[in-house]
Amino acid sequence: MDSNKRDEITYRRRAIRLAMKGKRPCEILRRIPRCREWLRKWRRRYEHQGWAGLASGSPRPHHSPHEYSREARAVVVNLRRKLTRSCVGCVGARALRQEILRGRLLREVPSAATIKRWLKEAGLIKKVSPPPEKVYYPQPRLTQDRVLHVMDWIARYIEGGEKIFAFHTVEWQTRSLTQTLKANKTVASVTAHVLETWQELGLPDFLQLDNDAAFTGGSKPPRRFGAFVRLALSVGIELIFTPPAEPKRNWLVESLNGLWAAKFWELNHFRSRREVERKRAKFIDWYAHRYYPPALEGLTPALALKRVKRKRLTHAQARALPPRLPLTAGRLHFIRRVSPHGEISLLGETWRVSKRLAGQYVWATVITHTQRLEIYHRRSERAAARLVKVYEYAISEQVHRLQPQYRRFSVRQSVPKLL
Repeated sequence: MDSNKRDEITYRRRAIRLAMKGKRPCEILRRIPRCREWLRKWRRRYEHQGWAGLASGSPRPHHSPHEYSREARAVVVNLRRKLTRSCVGCVGARALRQEILRGRLLREVPSAATIKRWLKEAGLIKKVSPPPEKVYYPQPRLTQDRVLHVMDWIARYIEGGEKIFAFHTVEWQTRSLTQTLKANKTVASVTAHVLETWQELGLPDFLQLDNDAAFTGGSKPPRRFGAFVRLALSVGIELIFTPPAEPKRNWLVESLNGLWAAKFWELNHFRSRREVERKRAKFIDWYAHRYYPPALEGLTPALALKRVKRKRLTHAQARALPPRLPLTAGRLHFIRRVSPHGEISLLGETWRVSKRLAGQYVWATVITHTQRLEIYHRRSERAAARLVKVYEYAISEQVHRLQPQYRRFSVRQSVPKLL
């Protein structure tokens, strides 16, 4: 209890004691800096409830004239469940509010904060507690000749309710950016974006991204390699999937999403997707030639990209990629936090690690050509990475060799050196 509330209750009790001694109201108010109405209120409260009545009650009103009906809650909860089952779209509070507005589902549209509270009460939003600061996170460590891309998307609504997805890929070393705008976040949209990126920025050694179904291929059935995973492996790229529900682990592209929203989207008013496409070139040009990321020490992304050599995907190679790709030899990496039961999940399966590592992060690597799953753990920055588990990872299809034009001439980093 704070000091102001404590002093207030002391005044109330003192006033009642003085009244019980027969003191007149004017005498009581000479000793207590309050008004007559205040004194009448607490004397009435004492007469009805005794000493317990002098405590402060909840400031919440007994009746709210703006309280939403149960039917309004049901509309929001059912809409969230419906959008969750959909293969495309956002399911957050803002997205639900936009869907309610567009479909005119409610006469009075609740705020995003109210929608979020209802979803929490319905058990549809689970609070993910952040990991302790002491837990070491195995951020990939790269040598100078290793190229890392990070990729993500951000969705916004145009006037009238049309949704637009902005796909962003940033090169870690030069902070160079590619962006494509799509009407959805399907595998076809992701594929079109990365093919354009690899022709413009070059083929990376590693691509870091989250666990969106369009990236992983989904988790049903288990051990399923989606079209995007096959595409990356077919051109010699190793994917690094960050832990689920931890967007901060992909902070570079997440900060770029915020920069795009603040410096482009919120400064304009768009009536159509065509208008967004027409104006987006200004943002791309500003970012490449007039933005100075702190990591580049005075260079723009365009200047930093000119100073390095990148092996780019050619138009002919992009056209030659078959629509149905086989599974290619390579590695897929998954950074996971060990559950209290000592387990991790990836590609629709749960794997035992160790209860002693509960709450710690591990690095799991699927090697397609040797059909092995290797799980590594590194306790701290100074400690060496160690192999804690090895599993057979049987794949029920033929694994093809990487084509010569996509092979890297230098030796790949071993997993312990990578993390």
